[in-house]
Amino acid sequence: MAQDPRESLIPYPTLLRYPTWYGGMPDEMVLPLEPTAYLVEQVEGDRWKVSVKHTGEVLYRGIGPVEVIESPAPF
Repeated sequence: MAQDPRESLIPYPTLLRYPTWYGGMPDEMVLPLEPTAYLVEQVEGDRWKVSVKHTGEVLYRGIGPVEVIESPAPF
């Protein structure tokens, strides 16, 4: 059975993907932890918040929708 290439030493970083205020393609921010370490919440209307689950540190508060994903490509 072939080895999953994601199990290699090349990291697939976690990305926070969020919309830009001017429209167009969403922006991305590289995050240091696994995707499951983050809590994504819609707090009011089009406002969203992303925080670290175990510390409560807020990394993003702004327009949404947002998503925390594993990058489809290594960097």
